[in-house]
Amino acid sequence: MDTLSKGTKVTHPQFGEGTVVAVEEYTYLINFTTRGRVEVSRKFAGMKVQESEPEIGEELEWSSLELALINVLNKYSDLSPTIPLGDKWVGGKMILEPGVSGLKSKEIPIETFFHKITMVRDRLRVLEQNINSNTKLSEEDKINLQQYITKSYGSLTTFNELFSRPEDKFVGDKKE
Repeated sequence: MDTLSKGTKVTHPQFGEGTVVAVEEYTYLINFTTRGRVEVSRKFAGMKVQESEPEIGEELEWSSLELALINVLNKYSDLSPTIPLGDKWVGGKMILEPGVSGLKSKEIPIETFFHKITMVRDRLRVLEQNINSNTKLSEEDKINLQQYITKSYGSLTTFNELFSRPEDKFVGDKKE
C-alpha cells in the first residue's frame, strides 16, 4: 500500500471505516467510526483505501469538521461503541441458582448481562467526565469523587473475564 495521507478514508478488517488524522514515522493515527482513534502500523497490509486524499479546499475543511464532531461525540456523549463479548461466551447463559431449595432458578442470556455491565461502565465514564469538567467543584471534591469511581471500577473487575479485548476491561485502584 502506498503511503496514506491525512484525510484518506480507509477500511480496516477489525475496526471498520475510518479516516487518517495523522501520519507518523511508523504509524497512522486513524479515527474509526465505531472505535475512535487507533494507531495502526504503516506496514499493515490489511487496510483498503476508500478515497484518496481530498483536494485542499472545501472538502478537506468538511472532513476536518466531521472528525472534530466525531471526537466530541465520542468524548462527551452517552453513546459508545459496541464492546465485543469474549468469543467463548457468545450464545452462553448465566444461571442463578437460589440458595433455598424449591425455588426456581433464573437463566439470563450472557449477552444481556454483558450489555448491562458495559452500560454501567459507560455511565461511570460519563459521570467521571462530568465531575472533571464541573467548574463548581473544588479540586479536592473532584479527587474525592474520583476515588469512589475508581473503587467502583475495582469492584467490577470480576467481570473482566467477559471482555474480548484487554483495553475494554475494568481497572480499579492499583494499590488494592
